[in-house]
Amino acid sequence: MDITVTFRHTDPIESLKGYAEEKISKIKKYLDVPLEAHIVLSVEKFRHIADVTLSLNGTRIKAVEETDDMYSAIDQVMDKVENQVKKHIGKIRRHRGESAKAGENALDEALDEELEESVAMSPDDFSIEVEKMVAKPMDPEEAAMQLMLLPQDFLVFRSAKSREINVIFRKGDGNLGLIEPSG
Repeated sequence: MDITVTFRHTDPIESLKGYAEEKISKIKKYLDVPLEAHIVLSVEKFRHIADVTLSLNGTRIKAVEETDDMYSAIDQVMDKVENQVKKHIGKIRRHRGESAKAGENALDEALDEELEESVAMSPDDFSIEVEKMVAKPMDPEEAAMQLMLLPQDFLVFRSAKSREINVIFRKGDGNLGLIEPSG
């Protein structure tokens, strides 16, 4: 595992570097492939930003987090990276099929441990981030075109016909899905 830590607009602090390296090294339990990690820790006024880019077998995983404390920024960005790695592994498994699962026992055990930990979480262990958005009236075809222009995986809109809230989203197979209220 090749890890580089870069400091921007702040003095290099060995304890921060060690903390970031320790956190990123926990990702190794999910992967058997060589891994390159680049961590950029920067300070802009009162904002502490942790930016992580992983390169594994031609796949790039990137996450950025900004808080008022560098240690919490590192923790939060590593949680994002870990979730993305799990998602990537799940996609690979689904793509390869059941026959490829036989050789991934260590990975299965690590994911099972994570599942047990996540089941044991209480509501105090996480927070819900609220984002308000305006649901503009449009038809599903227009919403699909809007979604193609956005980096997000979903779009909330109001149906021009029924005036009900709908959600259009990208599915794993590249197609789009539409959620309409019933009743």
